[in-house]
Amino acid sequence: MNGSVSLQDPADEEYSMDTYTSDSSDSDHSGRVVDLAYRLLDVTAIDQHLDQYFDNKKRFIEIESIMLRHNRLSSIPENVSRFSNLKTLDLSNNMLKTLPDILQFCPLVTLIVKHNFLTNDSLPKSFARKNTLKELNLSGNQLTEFPEQICDLVNLRYLYLGGNKMSTISRNIYKLTNIQVLYLGGNEIVEVPPVLGQLKTLQALALCENKIETLPFNIADLHGLKSLQLHKNRLRVLPPEIVALKNLSELSLRENPLVVQFISEMSNNPPSLLELAARVVKLYDIPVADGDLPRTLHKYLETANHCVNPKCKGVYFDNRVEHIKFVDFCGKYRLPLLHYLCSVKCRKTTKEEVPEPSRSYMMKKVLLG
Repeated sequence: MNGSVSLQDPADEEYSMDTYTSDSSDSDHSGRVVDLAYRLLDVTAIDQHLDQYFDNKKRFIEIESIMLRHNRLSSIPENVSRFSNLKTLDLSNNMLKTLPDILQFCPLVTLIVKHNFLTNDSLPKSFARKNTLKELNLSGNQLTEFPEQICDLVNLRYLYLGGNKMSTISRNIYKLTNIQVLYLGGNEIVEVPPVLGQLKTLQALALCENKIETLPFNIADLHGLKSLQLHKNRLRVLPPEIVALKNLSELSLRENPLVVQFISEMSNNPPSLLELAARVVKLYDIPVADGDLPRTLHKYLETANHCVNPKCKGVYFDNRVEHIKFVDFCGKYRLPLLHYLCSVKCRKTTKEEVPEPSRSYMMKKVLLG
């Protein structure tokens, strides 16, 4: 992979994932950017401003980025389509109700139209056959269905459709053979189609804040997946095949029934007098010779488990304190990890001191349902 990827949806909910960034950046076009953002200009005013770039042919050709976010645009200014070398167009946070096929005029690489008033009927029936678009952001609009025409944008690497009202994912999504980041959070999706497992290049997938109850088993075919957001859904179980995702390093599961159930079933019972006595024998290394204790008690002493806290010399037998650390983008841990501690006191000292076990072990601990 040449660059890192971003799962930070530029819709309503933002995530602090500084290590993941899109490969399209305004800084790449330094000196070739028309920045009219936050001007609150209408279509006429912006068209008049863009007119000046056509007086000088060289200046016109050099323009590769136009930033028009946070204005009062009800339609795309006509002069935009005249920039034949335009790579990036940002139309976010306007009042657009129609999106023409700008790709037939400009060789766009990045098109950002988040936070407008676009519906399914607002989009072009099809996009230009020859397109260079790699990043498309339609988050925060009023889409009720997955736009089928997007599946023809086979060069897409980053697709953001968060914060809409979509209930399904297109069965033709498998056509996006170059997709690396797919953000579908904040919709009303109930089912994840198995064809999603065919997106071999996918590295970051966000399905958070939907109504998903199950995941297809072939999600394990996404071998390049590094980040998976599933929080705020209706998941009660995860497919066991998920342990095959060896590259998965970030997983978000909070506010799912499987997590709530797991926590509610945890209980910390006080140790018995037998266990307390056996702990003292082990802790102070009290010698026990044959005949000192019944054979059953000898065998019981042999079942002692050392506390996972490396700074604690304690042991436990039947009773222990269960302590779970949940992975989340808000926290420090990459995957859920369950500790069996000898006492409540140890729970407070294991946060940074307990070495994490192997990746395969942690992956198995994801299966909380």
